[in-house]
Formats: sequence, structure tokens, C-alpha cells
Amino acid sequence: MPSAAERTRTLVQSTCSSVLLVPGLQVVHPVQLMPDSRAVGPDGDLFLGFAADSPAVRAATHAQGDELTAALELTDVAPVSVPHRIRGRARVTGWLTAVPGLAGPGRMTLRLEFGEASVDDLWGAEMVGPDAFRDAVADPLVTHEAELLQHLHAAHGEQMATLATLLGERTANGRAAGVRAVPVALDRFGLRVRFIESDAACFDARFEFPDPVRDIGELRRAMHTLFEAANH
Repeated sequence: MPSAAERTRTLVQSTCSSVLLVPGLQVVHPVQLMPDSRAVGPDGDLFLGFAADSPAVRAATHAQGDELTAALELTDVAPVSVPHRIRGRARVTGWLTAVPGLAGPGRMTLRLEFGEASVDDLWGAEMVGPDAFRDAVADPLVTHEAELLQHLHAAHGEQMATLATLLGERTANGRAAGVRAVPVALDRFGLRVRFIESDAACFDARFEFPDPVRDIGELRRAMHTLFEAANH
């Protein structure tokens, strides 16, 4: 399974929504605190893009060292429609400073020096330290995951339903008939499917790949193997 550090780094480098919280900062519109770009530097620090007139930029411009604390909160929502759609949340806390010269006209890059992080997702809740986050690598499917899940859901619904045959007796309320199978998460290690009988009755099942995949080509072969197993 992916480590907590890898899961957190994957969320940071994904397209999920995020907001930068700065204690005491007065904001008229919450969107002003949503960075429009996120990147991770070689030391594990976060680089966040904002409009130059953002309240966060004004606060960070005069900050030095550890004067200004801040937290980046990320919310991961499944790209397909399922009950309990929020897949996870992460929070990275640290110290905020401005980095002149990295962004274009009218833009400013803010550096969030990594202090610590927490992640609470489909795998569970864990803390993440600076070294682990710095050394972690985002999942190789992160930039394609939303599109891949939507494709599986829209174009391969019948094949998704066959995965129930791999569960044995484990189906919602013990019944397989009428249960919908919706792909809810995908990473290099496997596919997570939400089996839905009703809004009140659903459960997740995890289908591991024989080997971790590194790209779309390997994923395609892994999915073919998975669907073949479900049809035998």
C-alpha cells in the first residue's frame, strides 16, 4: 500500500482543491486563499502560486524565517458520483514566506516551509514528518487518475460489475444482484471499487495488481488481467 507520505505528496501534486489558512488573516472571498498552482521543491517545501494582490501574498511579503505560520488544507473528492464522495483530507503546516522572481507579472509564489502534515483518507489517518514527505514520490497515475476513473465508470460499467465475482460472499447485505460497482480510487498498487446497493448500504473493495504499475501501458495490462480473472 502507499505510505502516508506518498499519499500526502500525491494529494499535494494532484488537482484536488486546497486553501491556505493564515492565522489572523481577514479575507473577503475564500477563493483568494486558494492557490492556483502547487509544487514541491527538492527539500520538501511547498511552492504555491497566487495573484500578487492576494491577502496571503500581502501577509507573506514582510514575513521572514518562522514569523508567519500557515496551513495548506487539501480536500480530495472522488471524480465519479458515489455516496460519501470525499475520499480524503490532508493538512500541511509550516512557515510562509514570499519568493520574489519565480512568478510572472501580477503573480507571486509563496513558499510554505514544511513543518509537519497529516492525512486522513481511505487508508486511515496518519501523521507525516518532513524527511518522509521530502523523500516520497507522488503516485505515477496522479495526473491521469480522474480521467481514468471516469472512463472506467462510463465505458466499462459491465466489466466493473463482474469484479463482484471476486468477492466471494462479501456483497452488500449478502446480495450481489442489483449492486452497482463504481471505481472510486486508482493508484499504482491497485483499484478501489465502491459497491453500492443504496445510499445507505455500500462498501469498498480493493483489487491489488500483481505488480505496481509505472505508467498507462502497464495499467492497461493490469486491468485486463483483473477483468480476465473476474470472468473465470
